[in-house]
Amino acid sequence: MNDPIRVFDRRRVARHRDRAAAGLDAHGFLFETIGERLADRLDDVRRRFPLALDLGCHDGILRRLIGDRGGIETLIQSDLSERFARASSMPDAPALVADEEALPFAAGTFDLVLSNLSLHWVNDLPGALLQIRHALKPDGLFLATLFGSETLGELRWSLLAAESALSGGAHQRVAPFADLRDAAGLLQRAGFALPVADSDTITVTYENAFRLMADLRGMGEQSPLLDAPRGLASRRLFAEAARHYAERHADPDGRIRATFRVVFLTGWAPHESQQKPLRPGSAQARLAEALDTEERPAGDKARPR
Repeated sequence: MNDPIRVFDRRRVARHRDRAAAGLDAHGFLFETIGERLADRLDDVRRRFPLALDLGCHDGILRRLIGDRGGIETLIQSDLSERFARASSMPDAPALVADEEALPFAAGTFDLVLSNLSLHWVNDLPGALLQIRHALKPDGLFLATLFGSETLGELRWSLLAAESALSGGAHQRVAPFADLRDAAGLLQRAGFALPVADSDTITVTYENAFRLMADLRGMGEQSPLLDAPRGLASRRLFAEAARHYAERHADPDGRIRATFRVVFLTGWAPHESQQKPLRPGSAQARLAEALDTEERPAGDKARPR
């Protein structure tokens, strides 16, 4: 298999999470909000999942939110950050340090794999999804959330505008995220049955751009780009970015808006009992009749009536 393109510095991701571990309670509201929505989707599945994995567990937020949902008897937690793994570990929910890019689990281990806002920092997302599917038992369920494209678009634009104004050029300082249009295809490519991808948008307001950037650091979600400019960005750059941000993305009350686009992924490990798509041409009724319209061969143009 060819090596994937490396965009993110995984060691930097781990360092960011390690630094955020002690103070996540003050900054982890997005993990809680999205984790609750993920747990609600588990409620919609009329199944029990005795052995489950929380992949990218942070400090155990998802464990606390899920409780006894889904009939989970044993929850294994894992995170790239050792400090998060230590903070989340409980007697009934042990935790280990594990990299989503190289999972240490045997094939067919879990009934359920959950991941809440962690997979967007993976370089080889198709490869990670393939490993997750292998780790599931047949007919096992995968539920995940990750940040998608359009996330932090306001901050991305403000930093580019500021650096361009100050130096005449600009570097990418906000990481790229997966596109919803590609997400379901990635699940299918990884071998998941019945793949579904959908999204939700959450808008958070802040006093100013500095408050937003402090929250991102507190969550361990600052950019880990490999080709980020060396050295710390200047205070002048951030001040200029904050000015651009306030001019273009502030509400009438002066607070700035930050957009987070969240992609939800659902897929099942294949099993013979699952519903199969119908053979082409096997339908018992014509679509044109259901839509009360006229059917024409492909390529024919509609004629005016």
